[in-house]
Amino acid sequence: MSVPDKGLRVLVAGGGWAGCAAALELQRQGHAVSLVEAARSLGGRARGVALHGRNLDNGQHILLGAYAETLRLMRLAGVDPDRALLRLPVQMRYPQGGEGMDFVAPRLPAPWHLGLALLRAKGLARADKLALARFTTTARWMGWVLYQDCTVQELLERFDQTPRLTRLMWRPLCIAALNTPPERASAKVFLAVLRDSLGAKRRAASDMLIPRLPLGALFPEAAAAHLARQGASVRTGVKLGAIAPDGKGGWTARLGEDAPAETYDAVVLATPAWQSASLLAPHLEARELAAQLEGFEHEPIATCYLQYGPGTRLELPFYALEDDPAAGRWGQFVFDRGQLDSAQDGLLAVVVSAARDAAALPQETLAAAIAAQLAHDFKNETLAKPQWSQVITEKRATFACTPGLARPGVETPLPGVFLAGDFTASDYPATLETAVRSAVQAATAIRAYGALPREKRSLSHSHGVPAGDSVR
Repeated sequence: MSVPDKGLRVLVAGGGWAGCAAALELQRQGHAVSLVEAARSLGGRARGVALHGRNLDNGQHILLGAYAETLRLMRLAGVDPDRALLRLPVQMRYPQGGEGMDFVAPRLPAPWHLGLALLRAKGLARADKLALARFTTTARWMGWVLYQDCTVQELLERFDQTPRLTRLMWRPLCIAALNTPPERASAKVFLAVLRDSLGAKRRAASDMLIPRLPLGALFPEAAAAHLARQGASVRTGVKLGAIAPDGKGGWTARLGEDAPAETYDAVVLATPAWQSASLLAPHLEARELAAQLEGFEHEPIATCYLQYGPGTRLELPFYALEDDPAAGRWGQFVFDRGQLDSAQDGLLAVVVSAARDAAALPQETLAAAIAAQLAHDFKNETLAKPQWSQVITEKRATFACTPGLARPGVETPLPGVFLAGDFTASDYPATLETAVRSAVQAATAIRAYGALPREKRSLSHSHGVPAGDSVR
């Protein structure tokens, strides 16, 4: 492979959304990119899984807040977001006839869309509406910034939010966005999400985006195809075992057990935090960073797929559900996959975020409880008896987004080695957009690194890798 003028040979380890985004951006900048993924398919924790003769996602996603970088790189990969995503105004809508609420922001310029949505909202008393108005007005006056972090629950109490509004609006939004219960979630990060959803300056930036395509086709597969067309190397089923300095300012990588070592000018670790930690730990300079990555607490997300007969359809593409684990109500949002993809007619996907307790249940028990919840909420007994069900649980879906959590930047103490992932420093929680933004930041840092003279990139690592840990 010919190396572009002033371009670097860059290894990107990890074929999730961060890795694919980093590879795309690096290739666009003129670097010679090699992307490797240990699994047989791309996508990481946002990938497809073949089950029951269908290509199911390992988690139902909804994109909430500004997703500018994700949309830009989707277009770069050849994906049309207008076709690939269903765009809906920000909303919180529960099944009709229950005790929920119906809140929909009309397509008006900000902030008028929010004001009119509040006036039209059903299921909220006057005190609830005044509390919501007070919250958004005060948060906007604060610039949606909280300098002293606290839990979301403490923030809501400070803003005198009503119990009903907390239960129907703030709690489900917090769990969906941060995958952490309000009692433990960071108020500072929560406000950043609300800033770019309820408080967005551009009304369109507040829209909710729901994937129509399988997650693999939505970005990773398209990115890999684009990279291959541009001459980049994309390999699946290849695991990065270790990295070591080559003594010339570059890095040697062991890719697979018996494969010969390969040398690169720079490396992007776009692997999950705990995997990046194991690759960094052998290097003395990076052991503090490795310990930080190992110290992240993680939260699971469970998605329950329920297949019903042809023509089974909800009135809306998705609804909020009021969960109550003590009463056997686990579902928080339900999506009608048939309205997103005609090939998935009759398939409903129910999401359980912050799913530690739910994940401890047998899959059949959880699926039966969720089906009963749907039958009760939609007043349709046929929903209690799906043709088949499947629960997919991502045990370490995201880090627990707690107050004051220290998250690393994309640069590491090892020259030429960079991080990319949803766990890196950001005012956002662990979202696809956070992963993509970190990838772009890593690519920008590599561009600056590549502009340095080679002798300035070189650093003796003789003390960094203990004997016997070097790549052979």
